[in-house]
Parts: sequence; C-alpha cells; structure tokens
Amino acid sequence: MPVATVRQSAIRNVTCGENVVIYEPANLYDCILGDNVFVGPFVEIQGHTRIGQGSKIESHSFICEYVTLGERCFIGHGVMFANDMFRDGKPNPDRESWGRIVIGNDVSVGSGATILAVTICDGCVIGAGSVVTKSLHEKGVYAGNPARLLRRL
Repeated sequence: MPVATVRQSAIRNVTCGENVVIYEPANLYDCILGDNVFVGPFVEIQGHTRIGQGSKIESHSFICEYVTLGERCFIGHGVMFANDMFRDGKPNPDRESWGRIVIGNDVSVGSGATILAVTICDGCVIGAGSVVTKSLHEKGVYAGNPARLLRRL
C-alpha cells in the first residue's frame, strides 16, 4: 500500500505588522500582513500576497498567489481567489503568467464569493456567492454570476 506524505498547516516566512491575529489551523507563507490584520481559522494565504492594514479575512477563505488586498477590507467566510485561468484547458505551471488580483481599500466581499484575476476599485461591496469575472472600476454594490452593478455608492 502506498504511503502518503502528510504536511501540517504552517505559518512560514510571513512578515507581520503590529497587532496581527492569526487563528490556527492556518496555512500562510511568503506573504505580508499589515498592522491590525485578522486571519480566521482554516485560511490559506499564498506567496507574493500583501494584506493591507486593518483588513479582516474570515474562516475557510483561500487567497492565492499575487493578490494585493487594500486597507480595511473585509473578506467573508469561504471566499476564493483564483488567478490561473486555465486558458489552455488545464493548469498553467508558469506562475509568472498567472493573473494578478488587486483589491482596493475599504472593499467588502461576501461569503462564498469567487474573485478571478481582476482589479476591484476602492469601496466596492461584493455580494455573497458572487463571481467577479471582470475588473470593477466604479464604487458600488455588485452581485451575481457574473457579478453586475446593482447600485452605485
């Protein structure tokens, strides 16, 4: 019978500001967390990612590589970020070609939303369960699959 390799969740090579709270189990590596960041349990934050000060990431969320999250953002439970768009119908092993995700300041993302390789401007609200497939350049409330502007803020 084959033997499985088991890896424990870990927090490694993370640069943290002051007053950072991380609830374990969590898997964070090669990322930067600003001052007063909260990370709930069962969260993964991958490398080349920066989380702005005062941001809160709730449980069971996945933040892939190359994400920049602004200041005072709220990421609800079970939010997924994805930047490999499977353009050739399969995973792309070339990390450098993956999309970049940039989230502005004061953005709230509802539970269960999916954020693809996009830019979201300051002050947007993304409804629970929404799928953001295109960049959002206007402050407002967005929801649906794909996410659409419901009202301006």
